[in-house]
Amino acid sequence: MKKIKSNKIILSNIVTGGYIYVEDGKIVEISNVNKEADEEYDLTGYYVSTGFIDIHTHGGGGYHFEYDVDNIIAACNFHLEHGTTTIFPTISADKIENMVKSVENIGIAKNDPRVLNTIAGVHLEGPYFSKNQAGAQYPDAITAPIEADYIPILEKYSHLISRWSYAPELDEGAKFAKALKKYGIVASMAHTDAIYGDIVTAMENNCKLVTHLYSCTSTVTRDHGFRRLGVIECAYLFDDMDVEIICDGKHLPPELIRLIYKLKGSNRIALITDSIALAGIDEEGANGNTANTQYIIEDGVAKLPDRSAFAGSIATTNRLVRVMTKEVNIPITEAVKMITEIPARIMHIENKGKLAVEMDADIVAFDENIEIKNVFAMGKLVK
Repeated sequence: MKKIKSNKIILSNIVTGGYIYVEDGKIVEISNVNKEADEEYDLTGYYVSTGFIDIHTHGGGGYHFEYDVDNIIAACNFHLEHGTTTIFPTISADKIENMVKSVENIGIAKNDPRVLNTIAGVHLEGPYFSKNQAGAQYPDAITAPIEADYIPILEKYSHLISRWSYAPELDEGAKFAKALKKYGIVASMAHTDAIYGDIVTAMENNCKLVTHLYSCTSTVTRDHGFRRLGVIECAYLFDDMDVEIICDGKHLPPELIRLIYKLKGSNRIALITDSIALAGIDEEGANGNTANTQYIIEDGVAKLPDRSAFAGSIATTNRLVRVMTKEVNIPITEAVKMITEIPARIMHIENKGKLAVEMDADIVAFDENIEIKNVFAMGKLVK
């Protein structure tokens, strides 16, 4: 039995004091009762929350998710030390065979004891995107959905793939969305020029998530003078649409995040890093690549070499919470909710995302500046 004591335990909408008791990787009690335990951790003065969940990240600590198993494990464990106890490794648009190989490697890593049960599933970001909204995605790999490619992948790897991001306007007859629904995979609209009708059709076929809102997502356009809503406007129009936001303090200014928060509310926002391999390595001028796309680190963010667009963040999840609380001025309970409870709901994870009895004992302790002190993964102290 482990006992964690704190006067700043974050439980849903409140911060309270007390004790968290952990046994066999599960939370067995949260109360004000001080009991004997085999191991005791006094974290008085530190916030204690459930572990952070990142549903969109491409790597970190110098390691990619597109590479070999050891790289994948190293990337997961780097993010674990920054509070990410549940992670969805994300694969960028590439040749289908390369994306499949990455899925296979993540599947191997998922079952490796070195990752401490942190990998929840794979997120495929592409290659079914609008070339006009490619951003940092590999343009030569981008295509409309090809049934002969995606059906075999779904048949063989649906147990590993948790989510697939795509451009709804390219999905003729919503065939791809229907296939994702059939195989129980979360569909998300991304890198898209979709207009209102495309979005309604996608939502009718279970696509109710926007990948990194405002980054490569369509807005109002005009056709012979008639205005048409894009993804951004539909995200606000439809109450049951969830959105991701890259809250690294660079992709979106604080005032825009406040607007998103005001219109969507914390129940519909998931904070993501969208981090690249150099996450956590803020070295001006450092460079690298993700799935054939080159980038350079400058001004605390990854940029394409020509500076025409961002190429992903170098953030860790604790930085997201710091930006939300220190720059956007959102309460700590709301910020933590958007990096724990909401991602868990979106990705249908029932045993994570809250500090509650019978939930997995993924627990993070951090200070006022959201610097991580301790991390417990399934009850095991890893930092």
